[in-house]
Amino acid sequence: MSRAPNDRKYSAEHQWALPEADGTITVGITDYAQETLGDLVFVQLPEVGSDVAANQQVAVVESVKTASDVFAPMSGKIIAVNDAATDAPETINEDAYAAWLFKIQPSNPAEYDALMRADAYLAAN
Repeated sequence: MSRAPNDRKYSAEHQWALPEADGTITVGITDYAQETLGDLVFVQLPEVGSDVAANQQVAVVESVKTASDVFAPMSGKIIAVNDAATDAPETINEDAYAAWLFKIQPSNPAEYDALMRADAYLAAN
């Protein structure tokens, strides 16, 4: 069964968004997403410094079964990517909430409020 920690919010496209103390947002895919995809074999991350819009496709995760787009849950600038996830995609399968994909400096922090709480996300899936 999928899990969804309460310390972050979730998008309908199965991304999680974790607010950091410095105002940035760390983003990854949910446990549900990695379970649905199966064993991940490839991760393509966005370019650091690129500006993204909420719900824009910014990354790709591929499993032995399929590829899935990863969307930005909020608008802003990509300020970091997790190279360890590209080097070892299986870490996302091992713990989807530890293996983040990228960090956003949000341009509209209020967009975070529109994302789902954990209970709503789990109820929708």
